[in-house]
Amino acid sequence: MSQRPFVLDPLFRSVGVISGVGPRMMKLYEKLLGGIRLRDLLFHKPADIVQRRLIGALSEARTGESVCVSVTIDKHTPPTRRGGPHRVRALDPSGFIDLVFFHAGGGWVEKQYPVGAKITICGQVDDYRGTRQMTHPDLLDGPPADAREIIYPLTAGLTTKMLRKTILSALDQTPELPEWLDPVHVSRMGWPTWKEAIINLHHPQAAKDLESSCPAQMRLAYDELLANQLTLAILRLKQRKLKGRAFPTNGPQRQKLMVALPWELTSFQREALTEIDADMMAPHRMLRLLQGDVGSGKTIVAALAMMNAVDGGAQAAFMAPTEILARQHGETLRPFFEKAGIPFTVLTGRDKGKTRETALAAISSGAIKIVIGTHALFQEDVTFADLGLAVIDEQHRFGVHQRLELSNKGIGTDVLVMTATPIPRTLTLTAYGDMEVSRIAGKPPGRKPIDTRLIPLDTLDTMTERLKGQIDHGVQVYWVCPLVEESEILDLAAAEERYLVLQQIFGERVGLIHGRMKPKDKDAVMEKFVSGAIYVLVATTVIEVGVNVPNATIMVIEHANRFGLAQLHQLRGRVGRGDAQSYCFLVYGEPLTEAARERLKILRQSEDGFLLAEKDLELRGSGDVLGTKQSGIAEFRFADLTSQSDLLISARQDSSLILEKDPDLQSPRGKALRALLYLFERDQAISYLRSG
Repeated sequence: MSQRPFVLDPLFRSVGVISGVGPRMMKLYEKLLGGIRLRDLLFHKPADIVQRRLIGALSEARTGESVCVSVTIDKHTPPTRRGGPHRVRALDPSGFIDLVFFHAGGGWVEKQYPVGAKITICGQVDDYRGTRQMTHPDLLDGPPADAREIIYPLTAGLTTKMLRKTILSALDQTPELPEWLDPVHVSRMGWPTWKEAIINLHHPQAAKDLESSCPAQMRLAYDELLANQLTLAILRLKQRKLKGRAFPTNGPQRQKLMVALPWELTSFQREALTEIDADMMAPHRMLRLLQGDVGSGKTIVAALAMMNAVDGGAQAAFMAPTEILARQHGETLRPFFEKAGIPFTVLTGRDKGKTRETALAAISSGAIKIVIGTHALFQEDVTFADLGLAVIDEQHRFGVHQRLELSNKGIGTDVLVMTATPIPRTLTLTAYGDMEVSRIAGKPPGRKPIDTRLIPLDTLDTMTERLKGQIDHGVQVYWVCPLVEESEILDLAAAEERYLVLQQIFGERVGLIHGRMKPKDKDAVMEKFVSGAIYVLVATTVIEVGVNVPNATIMVIEHANRFGLAQLHQLRGRVGRGDAQSYCFLVYGEPLTEAARERLKILRQSEDGFLLAEKDLELRGSGDVLGTKQSGIAEFRFADLTSQSDLLISARQDSSLILEKDPDLQSPRGKALRALLYLFERDQAISYLRSG
């Protein structure tokens, strides 16, 4: 594999090379940036620019205004209680102001603001009980030369001044990089070079320079999207070069399975199956994404596709993200496979000893044609006689490299990946651009719409009382607790509190499930719910996608206004899976923001996951739609897919053209593009180039 180009070395040096950044600061930078290289620092975008008014005297300061003013430090008042503020009185001939510091060591404040010192402070003037104050002001070394201040996202312990100083030092060490974009395109768009763009990013002159339409921001966004699309195009190219195999598509086993189905396929299911069949008949390797809303019937489509492999004399594997889902798929498909006489097995981490050995032997001999299990199927001790098709459920849990690992389990193995998370088209391109995409819209016949209602938080007790009657009649309820903030611990506290309250009402019929539980404990609670041993399942948002409990017909979502549309839709999809009428109660607290009100209104009006996903992207932006931190979908630092989808399409076309002309990236522009891939940590793509 080729080495990272030498020209990038300065950008991959540690932030610790900058004067004043010691081990303690490094920890703070890692927390803020997710990394500790100069590159991570340069990629940290300013959030705002504040124009501060220079004033000659404190008497000119108006409440709510950002100002810079010269003052003398008069006295310190340390906190009177734990966690209270440290106050510093500052004055000038016209009056005084209190400088307020929270969670700052008194020693640090006294050192920075010694009594008698003449200093210049900048910040927002507030009124507290009739006294003017400034919270965590910025301290200037001398009189302000420029009243503009660039604001960055921060973490506790880092100030704007410290971060800004470190970023400016990093900019001084930033090299010129070879131009990887087409010069004609750069000139037509009026874009700066990469280095100019990074410098401009950190030296905005006005608020418009922070908008995605500003040339420097557009240039950086395009670079990022090009790195993303080029990586996926290289993967596509690699997949096409890998020899696949052609399978029959309407053989005897497939026909037997079709006869065993008690219902007709929907037109959408048939269309998706036709696309899969075309791929499986072709001699190249299939890599296809099957998107379908919750309950749209993807599993049966996958089972019919697996029959192609079986009819071709090969095996098929179906991989689910959790044991409980693997076993559930096994139970769903068992009657059909048994009726059609197809030998299959379910293999999870729970299978041990003799049982496991027997199953492994049957898989490696080829006696078992279909294996359903978790990702443990792809561990070394599982060998297939001839794996023709691998189906992966809930693909967004797996990254690009796992897709490749999977298809290497057999010779020319076709891969079908499925997700019940409707993904907007632009996000599909950035996450699955290496794959063909099929969609199943709509639901199977007979499914009733879910009655979705908005419930004000102050009527929660009345609603709980009404639920009691339903539960007494055997109805099961999911009760999802609020997202408190980016903190599993606080989410858990909210869930535990609700669990205790409901236990007082429903006794032992309540169970609790959350993200910090061990997988086997989670499975145990879920199984109790599936079997009907518990009636109310209190959960944080970890309720497994795909878990099917037809008897659960009520979904309560507390503080629904804190969730995104796509997530609310996913949660609502846990109910409405049987014949009975299902309900979703969206409990909201006042005051509701306009955006939250709009989200809840849209959710009430539609059950179309794809429409809701597009709306969510419009309302919230790409970073939040899937809860990207969990989803494996690329998080972009510069690109905003809501406003820059045209750049994404352009980057996709550019990538295809580049690889058509220079498939190994060996031309001068190709070598510059290798530097781009390394810059955005897409080194993996380079390892797939023939000569790289």
